[in-house]
Amino acid sequence: MTTATVTENHAASLTQEGSLNAVGLNLIVRPRRLRATANLRSMVRESHLRIDSLISPFFIVEGNNRQIKIDPMPGIFQMSIDKALYEIESIANKGIKAILLFGIPDKKDAQASAAWQKNGVIQVAIREIKKRFPELIVIADTCLCEYMDHGHCGIVDKNKIVNDPSVAILTQAAVAQAEAGADMVAPSDMMDGTVGAIRKALDNAALSDVPIMAYSAKFSSALYGPFRVAAQSAPQFGDRKTYQMDPANGLEALREIELDIAAGADIVMVKPALSYLDIISQARQMTKLPIAAYNVSGEYAMVKAASAQGWIDEKRVVLETLTGIIRAGANLIITYHATDVADWLK
Repeated sequence: MTTATVTENHAASLTQEGSLNAVGLNLIVRPRRLRATANLRSMVRESHLRIDSLISPFFIVEGNNRQIKIDPMPGIFQMSIDKALYEIESIANKGIKAILLFGIPDKKDAQASAAWQKNGVIQVAIREIKKRFPELIVIADTCLCEYMDHGHCGIVDKNKIVNDPSVAILTQAAVAQAEAGADMVAPSDMMDGTVGAIRKALDNAALSDVPIMAYSAKFSSALYGPFRVAAQSAPQFGDRKTYQMDPANGLEALREIELDIAAGADIVMVKPALSYLDIISQARQMTKLPIAAYNVSGEYAMVKAASAQGWIDEKRVVLETLTGIIRAGANLIITYHATDVADWLK
């Protein structure tokens, strides 16, 4: 076969992939035309990662002048509220509009007392932050693992995590957080019935304007390891597989999302993000509610480790990753990369 024949055959195959225009001519389709320049690519871009989409997590400890490095999460620290206020001011100046707070008390017990007491670490932090930054959206993570001496997300009875007593304490914690000034509560426990119980309790406490961002599809993932160091919340026995979801189950995740929507959730979440983009996409098809995705600690740590070795371009990888989460259907992304991304997007 001659070169001319090969070229003719290639042209014929291209023509077959074309489409008839208005006058009946079969034209080659050339999507590359819209990729020719940076400005043109920007104009036709379908998915946009915005600073407004970012939620920055904070780990708050008790005391003053404390800033403790978290080894598996480079650049992230446990901070006392006085130190955190400086960092919060910095991210607010970058245009980040929301933060997610995790509290780490000095003393833990089997009833997660610091989670719901008026002077618990997060309640104090919320009041200080709202006093200084009234426009900032302060989201309180509503869980018990950071406050329990055993590290589980609920009450333990004979080495079993019991559901309804746990929900009762979670409800107290959510009301305490909202009364302290939290703009939103985010139950992350994966106990059955939590969202409905919190919605009812908030309404009964004249806090009906406080929305709930539910960790609706939270999977029992291997990617939470660095977070458990950061939040000092590793379980002292067993694991969380009896309440967090089996990673193999997609339909069950959608059912959990449906249940939380019916119970009064205002935002639903998928956690982790990258291994569950299919769940985000399917959730986008089933609800018009905002969807949050948690770009979790293990995902963050892997990028940081590879970048430190010079194996990847951190900026490009992070922006591509977060854009993929938006493309899958998420409106909001909780990410430890938030500060860097805010700089990169300006």
